[in-house]
Amino acid sequence: MKSKPSRSAGIKDIAEALGISIGTVDRALHGRAGVNPTTSAKVLKMAEKLNYKPNTAARSLKLNRTLRIAVQLPEQVSSFFDPLRAGIQAAATEVRGVQVHLEMQSYPRIGDGDIELIEQSLKREYDALILTPGNPQRLDPYLRRMGDRGRHVICVASDAPSTSRLASVAIDAGVSGGIAAELLAMKLTAPGAIAVMTGDLTTQDHAEKLRGFAGTLALMAPHLHLLPIVESHESTRQAHRAALRLLQANPDLAGLYINTANSLPVLRALEELGMLGKIQVVTTDLFPQLVPYIESRAVLATLHQRPFTQGKMAFEALMRFLLDGVQPAPITRLAPHIVMRSNLSLFSINAV
Repeated sequence: MKSKPSRSAGIKDIAEALGISIGTVDRALHGRAGVNPTTSAKVLKMAEKLNYKPNTAARSLKLNRTLRIAVQLPEQVSSFFDPLRAGIQAAATEVRGVQVHLEMQSYPRIGDGDIELIEQSLKREYDALILTPGNPQRLDPYLRRMGDRGRHVICVASDAPSTSRLASVAIDAGVSGGIAAELLAMKLTAPGAIAVMTGDLTTQDHAEKLRGFAGTLALMAPHLHLLPIVESHESTRQAHRAALRLLQANPDLAGLYINTANSLPVLRALEELGMLGKIQVVTTDLFPQLVPYIESRAVLATLHQRPFTQGKMAFEALMRFLLDGVQPAPITRLAPHIVMRSNLSLFSINAV
């Protein structure tokens, strides 16, 4: 009896043999940038050893394929979501070997209009969605329907962990909140009141920042009293009005943590009441309008959530899954960057 010829190896076999990623093997085999010469040589040698033969039929199919990706993000707060969109678009321009059709869609703000947009998506033939989840419980049935229809969802900037989403990429919100509390605890040594202004607490990112802040503050600064939390629901108008009420009711406020990028209306309220510079303020994210406040020390520090990087990483993870079958990590959490006057010059605004 004739023995069956051994099957030729695939890219996955080479990657497993060398203990490297499928993407690295693919780039090395096709002479693309991003692989050092030593690794490239190892890949080519292992390919020869394992009798690797490219699947020309599959590659031809991939080259002729068009991927339709919907990106659904809020309009407010633009200082955060605009660079996040830019990160996704930058990653899309780097894709080779397949056509990507990005549909950038928007709705007013987190929790306002997102459900309607996802409902519309169920009627269209998308391969995947990238979105920022507002209320995970409300989104759950819609994301399940997406999964049932073979449409993959990646969450960015917040998470909906109990849903059928493929993966999520976001800042480590609990750590971010903890850092804010530690900064205020080191600065404020006398007893006093601390306030937190947040977005909608049904959004996981906001809730985790608050938990991290409250836990660290209680541990490191028991002399500081945390006032009832103020939700602004990511509305510029609501944030300004709520800040005015908070500050007028608490003229001796010692510290303020704004745990969303919606900080400008709050800082404007501080200016209007002549309280700017008299209260220690920690904000979130980094954008051009915030820079003067940091330079003047009206803002002690800001915790940059790196939206451009979040968007880029989310899109890259999605492409590796769709094109190479590489399952992304269910949760990717980035470290926040602490930005103060002393290191402000190191950061490129609206990037990284």
